[in-house]
Amino acid sequence: MSYNVNDKGYYGEFGGAYIPEMLYPNIEELRQNYLKITAEPTFQEEFHALLKDYVGRPTPLYFAKRLSAKFNTKIYLKREDLNHTGAHKVNNTIGQILLAQRLGKTRIIAETGAGQHGVATATVCALMGIECVVYMGEVDIARQAPNVARMKMLGAKVVPAKSGSKTLKDATNEAMRDWINNPVNTHYIVGSVVGPHPYPDMVARFQAVVSEEIKWQLLEKEGRSNPDYVMACVGGGSNAAGAFYHYLEDENVKLIAVEAAGKGVHSGESAATSILGREGIIHGSKTLLMQTNDGQITEPYSISAGLDYPGVGPMHAHLYKTGRAEFIAITDDDAMTSGLELSQLEGIIPAIETSHALAVFNYKTFKPEDIVVINLSGRGDKDLDTYIKYFKL
Repeated sequence: MSYNVNDKGYYGEFGGAYIPEMLYPNIEELRQNYLKITAEPTFQEEFHALLKDYVGRPTPLYFAKRLSAKFNTKIYLKREDLNHTGAHKVNNTIGQILLAQRLGKTRIIAETGAGQHGVATATVCALMGIECVVYMGEVDIARQAPNVARMKMLGAKVVPAKSGSKTLKDATNEAMRDWINNPVNTHYIVGSVVGPHPYPDMVARFQAVVSEEIKWQLLEKEGRSNPDYVMACVGGGSNAAGAFYHYLEDENVKLIAVEAAGKGVHSGESAATSILGREGIIHGSKTLLMQTNDGQITEPYSISAGLDYPGVGPMHAHLYKTGRAEFIAITDDDAMTSGLELSQLEGIIPAIETSHALAVFNYKTFKPEDIVVINLSGRGDKDLDTYIKYFKL
């Protein structure tokens, strides 16, 4: 069985492009060109040069000595938090801006939840001198104020989404509407492995640099390129897709995807899609999503703005359905406690999204000789306000 996308844009039974007719030309233009353009030597050269000199890659693979001692296993942290802009998101925005330029696009739109993808998009637009509009839920604008300020400083226009739960799902809806109205000059930089084909595959490929580096870094440190486990948090799932990518077909490497249980999986305030989700279509692809009996999308909730998406990307739906990845849901409280723990054990303040992955050690026992790589997808600067309120710091 393959865990990669097939030529029709499906991961098993998930994926595809379920789109309004108005978007067909845009999606078709991308589908026909993305593999060809990204394979060009000049594209690869420019992409890797920017990742090296602008983003600061490769990011370190850091052995967390005190954390490892506490949980009696070997824990490595892939330090995506050290990228320029503070998270893994920039790997993808650099790839997509280069693609957009080659397709002759002069305007960029994006959606953002935690604001990290918005910042990463605004960053590359400033770098390339391209107009940038970012859609963001009103609720997220309030809880991620520093990132909103950064986007504005970088020259982006931030447009609030005022419908629904006023979070990521609603920002995505607004961005899609914009794209329908501006099909010719605009490229939509999707921030996760969601949306119609080819987005899930395209974003995963740009993020695959993460697992590509883990392989040679682990070989240097441990004499083998494969860990026993790779673990990452999943909202839409781009950081997990990047960390899993080069291990997908090697079943000796166990994959663990960590979702947000919010105030409890069955509390009605959660984003644990794998447990609560059913097959359905959201934002152009068939996947697992949280919905009512009559198919209305359930409002997701998580203390972390980057994980409160009501679905997962089709790759992750497939990994869940086939059992290739183990899915674990972690509550707000457990995530916050684990974020504080990493800060005090290793001197690294993680994004609350990442803290969900760290909390798994409280629920799952690993062997002392196991090598567990966690994708530390973002730094906690953007979440300090939430940490301060939660711990009354």
